[in-house]
Amino acid sequence: MTSTAQAHHDRQVASWLLICAAVIFGMILLGGVTRLTNSGLSMVEWRPLMGVVPPLSEEAWQASFEKYKQFPEYRKVNLGMSLHEYKSIFMYEYLHRVLGRLIGVIFLLPMLYFAIRGRIRPGLMPQLLLLFFLGACQGLLGWYMVKSGLVDNPRVSQYRLTAHLGLAFAIYAYMLWLALDLLSPPVAAAGGALRRSAGWALALVGVVYLMILSGGLVAGTRAGFAYSTWPLMGASFIPPGLYAGTPAWLDAFEDITTIQFNHRMLAYLVFVLVMAFAVVVWRRTPDRKVRVALGLMVAALLLQVTLGISTLLLHVPLHLAAAHQGGAVLLLSATLYVAHSLRRA
Repeated sequence: MTSTAQAHHDRQVASWLLICAAVIFGMILLGGVTRLTNSGLSMVEWRPLMGVVPPLSEEAWQASFEKYKQFPEYRKVNLGMSLHEYKSIFMYEYLHRVLGRLIGVIFLLPMLYFAIRGRIRPGLMPQLLLLFFLGACQGLLGWYMVKSGLVDNPRVSQYRLTAHLGLAFAIYAYMLWLALDLLSPPVAAAGGALRRSAGWALALVGVVYLMILSGGLVAGTRAGFAYSTWPLMGASFIPPGLYAGTPAWLDAFEDITTIQFNHRMLAYLVFVLVMAFAVVVWRRTPDRKVRVALGLMVAALLLQVTLGISTLLLHVPLHLAAAHQGGAVLLLSATLYVAHSLRRA
């Protein structure tokens, strides 16, 4: 195969991966809306194949509603809910699950087509198979998460929710990185300063990802409602009761005050690191692509900070909270783009 033909095929595969990543972006947003509307426990069964078909008659809807009534969320949270109200929360979770299945289809079928036609460059197929495997694990992890809320306490485990969210972001990031690799073929190795900057950029990606996991704990424990003030938490910067439990380290995962405080501190850390990194690298290189990537990263950071503070001060409204989760995707994407651009500078 000629290099021109391979480059054309690489662009096709990259376009497909970017489309899949965009759908995963939508999936992350819909998952956030599903959680914020307390719809995640409305479907009490997991039927990977037959679950694609929703209730189509009043009898079917009533039967589904009767199953829901047998579980703690109805008895402890939504007692007296009407069938019409149940349909509303059901549809959020239904669409979330259907979109997950759709992602599997739009990933698997084109992958098989590209493989049969010989359009996947050597060495890429194992990485694509790994992505598909991770996607299957994500579906299983989603149901494992839902099951944690179908017992005595009608709330999903914050640990399982954070794992589910973290895996979604990991799949998205890996997919985006592969697409960028295909669109930007390797060039001669960058100079020492840029090579070190690329390494620091990848470390920055890790810090952003850690903040995203922290956000998962905030969502899973509803810690965002604990303090609706900023920059103080209540009357002080460091709130009372921080790490006051026994053992103290467990508060980082289960105490809502500590969880919100940690998320704020990580946000401050990310802000300082990203801004400092952007200034230093901007001064080091005149490379236009790198500078554009840095500009996008700083813009995504400022947007995310604005959304985060607004969500907090306005007591977590649905539209802002969902946008804040989407902002996390944009910030991670921009940071990945900076790291990749430095490797190709």
